[in-house]
This record gives sequence, structure tokens and C-alpha cells, in this order.
Amino acid sequence: QVQLQESGGGSVQAGGSLRLSCAASGDTRSYMAWFRQAPGKEREGVAFISPRSNPTYCADSVKDRFTVSRGYRDNTLYLQMNNLKPEDTAMYYCAAGSRSIGGCADVLYNYWGRGTQVTVSS
Repeated sequence: QVQLQESGGGSVQAGGSLRLSCAASGDTRSYMAWFRQAPGKEREGVAFISPRSNPTYCADSVKDRFTVSRGYRDNTLYLQMNNLKPEDTAMYYCAAGSRSIGGCADVLYNYWGRGTQVTVSS
């Protein structure tokens, strides 16, 4: 069983930065990911990271602005978000899946946090 708890969301102006954290308990030697869901839109993958800490970004719009990383010492997943834009406004979720398969589709992940809200104003 894996439990996930996100933190670090908030309200910022465009161009600002936030660092999201996802504290994990249980066996987290798996692919982990960040997803987001804006009001009225479907949930979308933001980035995922392999058990060996290889990152992959799900959209070109975040590739040069967001950085996903993980710390095994503190069992935490991170998402550093720079140069935030109003279109980044969403609820951000942390997810954990299997040890062998990762990707940008939410069906690949079995465990989910409750989310943390990010609001970017122009």
C-alpha cells in the first residue's frame, strides 16, 4: 500500500515559481508522476520519473519550465515549476504506479494523492 500527500501549491503571479512536494509512504520504488486537472478539463499528465530517476515530460509546454525529481532519502517526489503561466492553473496530483511501466496516461498509476491547488494570475 502506498500513501501520497501533496503540498506546496498556492497562488502566484505569472512568471513566478512554485515547488510541489509529494510525501510518499510504503514501497515507492516505482514510476511516479505528476498530473493536473483544470476546471472543466480532463486530467492530463505533466511529467513522470522512473525508479532510476529518469524524467520524462508529457507536454512541450512544460518541458523547459518544469523539473520533476525524486528523493529516496526522504521518499519525496518533487515538481519545480518556473515561469508559471495562467494556463498552468489546475489541481496538481501525485501518482505512483508499477516498477516496470511508466507513462503519461493516468491508467498506469494505482495510487493517488488528494491534490494541491496551483493558481497563476496574469
